Amino acid sequence: MRAWLLSLVLIAAPALADPSTPPAALAYTQLRDPAQEAQARELMATLRCIVCQGQSIADSDASMAGDMRALVRGRIAAGEKPDAIRRWLVERYGDYVTYDPPFGAATWPLWLAPVALLALGAVIARSSFRRRQR
Repeated sequence: MRAWLLSLVLIAAPALADPSTPPAALAYTQLRDPAQEAQARELMATLRCIVCQGQSIADSDASMAGDMRALVRGRIAAGEKPDAIRRWLVERYGDYVTYDPPFGAATWPLWLAPVALLALGAVIARSSFRRRQR
């Protein structure tokens, strides 16, 4: 009986995950000033959705992304600069919130892995060509 109830709860969990609260005021509403909206959109395109992880907050339909869009628009409407908003979001959510994390102790594998893979590919290709010449 308990296993059946647990199975039912686990099956229903995704349906219950979506919040029933309405979206934030500026989540789907553009700012009145076109210059401020352009700044907000440019910044939102560079910020990663914490929930979706593969989409920017400008493209994501997740409620968290809507909250982050509202936050960005609200702060820009209040006169805050995009760089300051970006720094605040990085302090709050970490470097993962950006698509271009800075080089550091935690992110060096992200930056050096492509170079290492290219070098490994070159070594493999070179050894393959040498075998063919013999």
